[in-house]
Amino acid sequence: MPHTMTEKILARASGKESVMPGEEITARPDFVITYDFPGYTDVFFKETREDFGIEKVTSPERFVLFIDHMVPAAAPKEEELHKITRAWGREQGVPVYEREGIGHQVAAELGYATPGGFVVHFDGHVSQLGAFGSFAFGARKGVIESFVTENVTMTVPATVKVELVGTLQPGVMARDVFHQMVRVMGPDSCCFKAVELCGPVIDQMSIEGRQTICGQAMFLGATTMLIAPDAKTLAYVEGRSKVDLAPVYPDADAVYERVVTIDVSTLEPIVVVPPSPANTRDLKDYVGVEVHTGYLGSCASGRLEDLRVAAQVLRGRRIQPGFQLHVVPTSKAIMAAAAREGLIECLVEAGAFISSPSCDYCFGRIATMSAGQRAVSTGTLNTPGRMGSVDSEIYICNAAVVAASALEGRIADPRPYLAEAANVAGAAA
Repeated sequence: MPHTMTEKILARASGKESVMPGEEITARPDFVITYDFPGYTDVFFKETREDFGIEKVTSPERFVLFIDHMVPAAAPKEEELHKITRAWGREQGVPVYEREGIGHQVAAELGYATPGGFVVHFDGHVSQLGAFGSFAFGARKGVIESFVTENVTMTVPATVKVELVGTLQPGVMARDVFHQMVRVMGPDSCCFKAVELCGPVIDQMSIEGRQTICGQAMFLGATTMLIAPDAKTLAYVEGRSKVDLAPVYPDADAVYERVVTIDVSTLEPIVVVPPSPANTRDLKDYVGVEVHTGYLGSCASGRLEDLRVAAQVLRGRRIQPGFQLHVVPTSKAIMAAAAREGLIECLVEAGAFISSPSCDYCFGRIATMSAGQRAVSTGTLNTPGRMGSVDSEIYICNAAVVAASALEGRIADPRPYLAEAANVAGAAA
């Protein structure tokens, strides 16, 4: 019987020859990934011991912890949480990565993104590991269950296949492609489903762009999103993968709940307007709206291609006086690579404030806005209060739009700046 990627991965993880959508299974995750956050990991540690009598987790090599929020600690209670996480990791023999960057990105760099792998986390943005052919999903109950029993109980989701066709226009990035998917399909179109991405647009897209799209699966209502491994994927994971698994591919005649084809040939840069991540609009309709701050970072952006395009826009220019542009590379490895390329120097000279990798800007712990302020952001959410006052506003867009808007102090179209940069580069060549 033909099967999708999701069905094949979950069949292996549950020790079955095959599984079908709607089937209840008990599956063993290859990796259990968490970051320390109050009310989550500290509770998991406590409940595992006090409620279930488990002193040591089984197969600690499956677990990994990240300290990527509240970094550096700004209050004693934050440092106490970090101490609890470090101590639990030492006691259990579980690796704890601190100040290496945003865990979803660092997990891929460290080899926890394995084609054919099954991964759980309590944070749904772990779905970005699907860019490498993993089934990775956020399951709060499933995480504590995996601490206690090694397994998670779950329902096999149906799969929606989305084929992206056409050619991306200059100034259009992976962020725009994903939000176009939301606009075309609807924010509740894939509730409790897995999404399998394919098509020539995905084939041509970088690994970073694929991570950006897969990491936003929840905004389609999806459980996760996957891309079949190709040569780019296999080159990235070679020498990194923590487990030796055979890559998984969908059968040519796999049965999907439905197949959606989206042509992005005419897609232009977009903006997602407050107060919902479902409010996808054409950027051109919001050009000129005054903005006061910009954030380029998060697990959805802040990778090298984002920093490169921002540098193309900003090189030789200065941001608008009074505008606050915060640039936060997604990981320490990305930050170092950006420094080697001269991108950090370019951004600093333009007036950007560069911060070490963390999640703190995205969820509003630092660089918060006051009432009446507006931000352009590559963060994950634009709900009220996400980056400060509930009376501030967040406009989600791609990295080039953030950079162009920083120059003008208003939402701006980056394409004229990118065209000029291309002309300069062409003349120099």
